[in-house]
Amino acid sequence: MNIKIIPAIDVVDGKCVRLSQGDYARSRVYSDSPLDVAMRFEDSGADLLHLVDLDGAKSDAPVNLKVLESIASRTSLKVEFGGGIKSSEAVSSAFSAGAFRLICGSVACSRSELFISWLGKYGGDRLVLGADIRDGLVAVKGWKEKSGATVQDLLEKFIPEGLRTTIVTDISRDGMLGGPAVELYRALLGEFPDVEVIASGGVGSMADIEALDAAGVPAVVVGKAIYEGKITLLSC
Repeated sequence: MNIKIIPAIDVVDGKCVRLSQGDYARSRVYSDSPLDVAMRFEDSGADLLHLVDLDGAKSDAPVNLKVLESIASRTSLKVEFGGGIKSSEAVSSAFSAGAFRLICGSVACSRSELFISWLGKYGGDRLVLGADIRDGLVAVKGWKEKSGATVQDLLEKFIPEGLRTTIVTDISRDGMLGGPAVELYRALLGEFPDVEVIASGGVGSMADIEALDAAGVPAVVVGKAIYEGKITLLSC
């Protein structure tokens, strides 16, 4: 297979959790120490980590930067970090805490010119569009609200400005282990061949990974399937 598996850690109150369908009321704590989990991922051969500050996603700024800093400083993992990246100060703070690249969602919808300015300053290698989809529209503010934009709308706007990577999550599938939205990713790759489309949400087996690989998806974010032992390439 050519597809890259990116292990995920979601953080609430400094703990490693997973939500079901983006519902904060349906969360499960898998570890009190995200650093310990990250170290196990590293030991299993991972080189890139998907770290989301769920507290920050609901707020106006990151809340769990200390978790990011501890992982970035005590492992060799490159950390893509999201959650609360809604101001230039947040961008600076997250990079200072050790983020390899930042995932921006809400700000790309609500303040597109600001996001474009960040693309110009930091480049498409360090800023990723986070497009979390609910009922065909991008959801914002920790998946609590729908924007009026589709992922296609955002890609058409930001690719000319230097965007190179997007992480697309089907919220209805996230944490459910019922399979990813393969056809969605296949369609996006066909429509936008110049952007790296990373899949997220729904992976529950190696067969799901293989289906994404067959569709040409270059990388997939996997969380619950690793924690539940459905996928054993990365042991945690």
